[in-house]
Amino acid sequence: LRQHHQDMRGRTLKQLFARDKSRVEKFALEAGNLTLDYSKNHVNSSTRRLFARLAREAGVPAAIEAMFTGDPINRTEGRAVLHSALRSKISDQVALETPGVKEVWEVLSNMEEFIDAVHSGEISGSTSRRLTDIVNIGIGGSDLGPVMASRALRPYWKADMRFHSVSNVDGTQLADLKNELDPERTLFVICSKTFTTLETMTNARAARDWIVETLGHSAVENHFVAASTNHDAMNAFGINSKYRFGFWDWVGGRYSLWSAVGLSLALVVGMDTFRRLLAGGRIMDRHFCQAPMDENMPVLLAMLGIWYNNFFGAETQAILPYDNRLERFPAYLQQLQMESSGKSVRMDGKPVRCDTGMIIWGEAGNNAQHSFYQLLHQGTRLVPVDFLLPVRSSGADQSHQDLAIANCLAQSEALMDGFDEDDLEPHRVHPGNNPSNTILFEELTPETLGQLIALYEHKVFVEGVIWGIDSFDQWGVELGKKVATALASVVAGERRYKGGNGSTRKNLARIRKSR
Repeated sequence: LRQHHQDMRGRTLKQLFARDKSRVEKFALEAGNLTLDYSKNHVNSSTRRLFARLAREAGVPAAIEAMFTGDPINRTEGRAVLHSALRSKISDQVALETPGVKEVWEVLSNMEEFIDAVHSGEISGSTSRRLTDIVNIGIGGSDLGPVMASRALRPYWKADMRFHSVSNVDGTQLADLKNELDPERTLFVICSKTFTTLETMTNARAARDWIVETLGHSAVENHFVAASTNHDAMNAFGINSKYRFGFWDWVGGRYSLWSAVGLSLALVVGMDTFRRLLAGGRIMDRHFCQAPMDENMPVLLAMLGIWYNNFFGAETQAILPYDNRLERFPAYLQQLQMESSGKSVRMDGKPVRCDTGMIIWGEAGNNAQHSFYQLLHQGTRLVPVDFLLPVRSSGADQSHQDLAIANCLAQSEALMDGFDEDDLEPHRVHPGNNPSNTILFEELTPETLGQLIALYEHKVFVEGVIWGIDSFDQWGVELGKKVATALASVVAGERRYKGGNGSTRKNLARIRKSR
């Protein structure tokens, strides 16, 4: 691949198209409802063969099998990685011998029974009024997943049901929400596996204080449910024993939307729609397991990511959806890719010998064009782009979506072709030769969203296999949490700071003075 890169870097994308009139057909792939057009990349047939060879030599096929059979591929934590089991059918035989997997369908049934009871009014608030405002309290994957999916699936919201979220620890989200919520109609869904996450439990306690203040202490069990496994902590909080939904240690936070963490979403869109989301993820799982390396959509996306990261020196990748309902999808992928691939140590404990994860960023469609596309077109950095493009609108006038389609296709073409003419002022020149993928789908349905999420999940996994890192731990997050916990009592004025960092001491002094 290094040798091949020396050859490919001397060819422009326009030259590749000129030399091969059938290039568009050769470098496109369908899986489920998605079509991946990767023809606007610095690749040819030899590149693709080398990609497949690298995948095989790095053990990607064996790694896929290991994941789906429940091997502890999260080695630093000694855990299996089985978010795919959450969206499988029993007949798929996905790691059925792994503890907890056979309970998946029972939890889904319990969720469905609970959701139907809320919608019918059988389960109601403490004053017998219907619960219509669902507030998800979580952070990280316990927030990004439900929030992203709730916006993506806005046309599927049940009548009178509304989705809200609280994640940040500064308290402003809940403070603003209290001004628009009716406590009698509000149901809080607390998502924390351990029921100890600082931000989540701080917000949960504040929400409980509000409910107690407005409706009385006995109302807590009517207005709170939880996705957690810590029953002692839920008992202390006051969670009704019938309103608890568990998940397992083989479900990582950034992969947890498919589990009971998706309860708030399912309450708003209904369990039928939630199951359609799961079915979409399963479609991509089956493609990932069955397709050969050179026709495997997640594998190809992973290899293109490695191609630009490790050979072309790209440091960032932009995710640009041309449906505003996917506005939080770039942020969702930020966590998925950067928390998974932000590693500098290999699985064997040795330092990595190449760059790992790229910085992921993006924005929805035309908003992005009027924000940062200038850098993409005329900047000095190579930024590979993934365009996500629905053919039909997800709820607006189709003429609007036609404009979005025109803009998306125009931008990908302009990034590749550029613009230059004789005597053109240098400031007006567009160099072009910028690579992009276009992921095309008919409409943003629950099944399509499930396929998109699973596509990127598997893409990140394959990249990790190639780099030899553990894509499923996140030890880098823990240190900051530990220091913050130690500093919390200092900021509150309960004790003095005994650390050795002069900057922290000075800032604490400034804070005390300002108070």
